[in-house]
Amino acid sequence: MAMSPMMQEYCKTKEQYKDCILFYRLGDFYEMFFDDALLVTRELEITLTGKDCGLGCKDRNPRNHTGCCCS
Repeated sequence: MAMSPMMQEYCKTKEQYKDCILFYRLGDFYEMFFDDALLVTRELEITLTGKDCGLGCKDRNPRNHTGCCCS
């Protein structure tokens, strides 16, 4: 399956920062994908309900959240 340009960029960045959880800004959302999303949902005990293994917080500043709203 072909990846969108955004996901290609995400994967490129993730390759450089393998030991970090990436919060990637998409419009009004900050998103995590794949293993990062799974790790955060497990550690914060929240439910992953997004499609394509993504988790997002709608906020201009994700530091305002102790947990996330799933998208």
